[in-house]
Amino acid sequence: MALTVSAGAAQAQQKVIKGERYTPTIWVDPDGCEHWVMDDGWEGYMTPHVNRDGIPVCRRGNTCGVIASDQLFTTDKHHITASGKARLQKFFNESSATSFIIVGHTDARASDSYNMALSQRRANSVASVARSVGARIADVRGYGERQPVASNKTASGMARNRRVEIICLR
Repeated sequence: MALTVSAGAAQAQQKVIKGERYTPTIWVDPDGCEHWVMDDGWEGYMTPHVNRDGIPVCRRGNTCGVIASDQLFTTDKHHITASGKARLQKFFNESSATSFIIVGHTDARASDSYNMALSQRRANSVASVARSVGARIADVRGYGERQPVASNKTASGMARNRRVEIICLR
């Protein structure tokens, strides 16, 4: 696509090359995430399909484990407790999945940017335990407070939102 500027206004013009036809589509990678694709049959390019918050659009796989992060981490930390590590090792050793997606979540008590970073650190810690027992990790994501499963207006709701999800891929 060529862009020309005329009298201060930008106008898009389509570049046409004789004999070439580009087909836009959406391609889904093995862990369920969508990518925008522009392909002419020989070579192409793709970019991640993201929502308005910049989070990749992914089709949910089989969520085979949801663990309250309060059971794995102390408040505002990402280091896994000894009992949490033992539970995770047992889970990953006994699972029949071929790979996993680890997804961290938080409640809404801190800023969005802080919660995004904390959820990513916690997801990375769980992924580290999985790798230590030989589990294959397809992706590690942190969504912070952006995907609550309960209201953040109550203590029990916030506790439900502080979680790590393990998605099993077969």
